[in-house]
Amino acid sequence: MDFKKLGLRAGLEIHQQLKTKEKLFCRCPPEMRDFEESSYQFFRYLHATPSELGEVDVAAEEEVSLRRKYSYFGYDSTCLIENDEEPPKELDRESLEIALMIAKMMNMQIVDQIHVMRKIVVDGSNTTGFQRTALIALDGYIEVDGKKIRIPSLCLEEDAAQRIEGDNFSLDRLGIPLVEISTAPDMESPEEVRKVAERIGEILRSTGRVRRGLGTIRQDVNVSISDGARIEIKGVQELEMLEEIVRLEAKRQLELLRIRDELRRRGASVGDVKEVTELFKNTKSKILRRKVEEGGIVLALLLRGFSGLLGRELIPGLRFGTEIADRMRRRGAGGCFHTDELPGYGITEDEVTKLREFMNAQENDAILIIAEKREIAEKAMEAAIKRCKEALQGVPEETRRAMEDGTTRYMRPLPGAARMYPETDIPPVKITREMLENIKIPELISEAEERFKKEYGLNEELARKIARSENRFLFERVVKEFEISPQLVVRVIEEIIPQIRREGAKVESLSEEHFMSFFKAMSEGRFAKEASDEILMKWCEKPENDLTEILEELGIKGGTFEELKKFVKKLVEERKDFVKERGERAFSPLMGMVMKEFRGKVDGKIVSEVLKEEIRKVLEEG
Repeated sequence: MDFKKLGLRAGLEIHQQLKTKEKLFCRCPPEMRDFEESSYQFFRYLHATPSELGEVDVAAEEEVSLRRKYSYFGYDSTCLIENDEEPPKELDRESLEIALMIAKMMNMQIVDQIHVMRKIVVDGSNTTGFQRTALIALDGYIEVDGKKIRIPSLCLEEDAAQRIEGDNFSLDRLGIPLVEISTAPDMESPEEVRKVAERIGEILRSTGRVRRGLGTIRQDVNVSISDGARIEIKGVQELEMLEEIVRLEAKRQLELLRIRDELRRRGASVGDVKEVTELFKNTKSKILRRKVEEGGIVLALLLRGFSGLLGRELIPGLRFGTEIADRMRRRGAGGCFHTDELPGYGITEDEVTKLREFMNAQENDAILIIAEKREIAEKAMEAAIKRCKEALQGVPEETRRAMEDGTTRYMRPLPGAARMYPETDIPPVKITREMLENIKIPELISEAEERFKKEYGLNEELARKIARSENRFLFERVVKEFEISPQLVVRVIEEIIPQIRREGAKVESLSEEHFMSFFKAMSEGRFAKEASDEILMKWCEKPENDLTEILEELGIKGGTFEELKKFVKKLVEERKDFVKERGERAFSPLMGMVMKEFRGKVDGKIVSEVLKEEIRKVLEEG
């Protein structure tokens, strides 16, 4: 597709969790829990309320019409504020500081006073029926490939509860601070959308004060084409999928415009709904028969001039009829049939003929049918009628959910401005000159990568790896405080730590100070680098112990390692001919000699690693 010719316009909303000690409006720890650890449960029915303008948001109105009962699961690490049984506390200052830092990095105008607002959200993701959000800064920009991308707003807000399944939510994530960064619709190609997202991600990670890992950053993308409509696509988890999602959405809108033009050419219209249960009383369709036997009815909708268009593919795996069915499912229906795909699903050609005669359908007309209990069937048909009328106009504005394959599915109408009103429980925060002057702008990851190559002699791969790591600041602290090889520090942080994590070690139990003690001992020669994984693995089991206790438990005392290395080096040197003759088979007899001297003093695995290293050196000599 020629995206410039299509008039593609796209904008991003980036939601990034912040790395703080407390949640945004309570003092609970911002930690994720296993659902099995939940200690209590309660229920809520949520209702939409008018905004300060006195209007009810259309998206909230649709959610409430579904009449859902939401279940919430709490933990010993959550409190009454998450439950909406106690007023919120003041805005967390650490979160505010991080948000101000990010705003300055994006050349934004910071507001004079922070006011918290309530944004109506009644999809179950918050116990209150709204999300607390605060505008931090306006009118900024970033540069990507020499082009200025406008950043109209940056907000600080609480993250939503985590959906477990269906209408069940976990409260561990609710209240974790996050920033919402909105761009203007300045991107004109899928590739540009990805590049802008990457640039914003780099800025966020460069602070060293945002969370990393699955679910900690989410991208929403707004997409439109000429004569189309703004579509908000929510929940893009994988940065790599952004291009495909934007490309497919542009194609979807283009196909909907082609359907609109064809419908207008045919003089199409949406006809009447009739009950046709009697026509299918003896049907062999298992789906229809089961629904009727359960007390349901069959309704049919006549669609003048729609023949052949309900089955038209918009994007791979998504037909126009699927869009209608998605709307009906939101109203509780299991799905629908239409004449573009019939006979089929047990519905015979004779039944289709009788249906067309009953509905007075012409050759160019289509019929859509649904079997459900009366209340559900009627509401679902209302949704179908609305979607078919929208097809006559073109592309309806709506919020859609990103799927793993790059396609999207209907979520709800696009929310409007009628969903904000002031938060009365939280006092405003004045932004002072002193607060802003105390915020230091960190070095960008790309700049750090280049500096690491020059300053520390790291090669391209190692410099890139550590610059993009969340341990970047730890790396610099270590190499500045201790006489230790930068390459070795990177290897421990970026290779050994992930390795022992894969082996089951709870690496998160080790703090930065644990690692500083570890590298200090390494620089003092208290153990050899070959012992790093063994020591760290053991320390993860007993993080409350100090390093000396861990080394003693492993049989590593004082200069034992240096003695081991000298002994092994001398032994291999004396038996060099034997090693060259036997190759790797020389290991076993030499291992026995070393263990005879060091059994009980040094862990056998460590002895093995030191010996293998010395044997390798001899063999490489030729």
